[in-house]
Amino acid sequence: MSKKYKKQKKLTGIVHKIVKPAGPGMPEKAEISVHEADELYREIRIENALVTEDGERVKLKEGADVDVIVETDASDLIKKTES
Repeated sequence: MSKKYKKQKKLTGIVHKIVKPAGPGMPEKAEISVHEADELYREIRIENALVTEDGERVKLKEGADVDVIVETDASDLIKKTES
């Protein structure tokens, strides 16, 4: 039985703005600017609903420094070729 290992990369960002719901029943969004991303792809939006380790429901606030973590199984990676 082979063990699966997760590989990850951590990127830094800042909550650029909070986007109010577009309509009834729609979630509030947090727009995050990811510093290391290409200019045209720097902003991402996520639902502004998080849960602490204690189970408390919380939201991000504008200006908050955040880490964005990209994670995958090691089996989903390929070796990088030098060019």
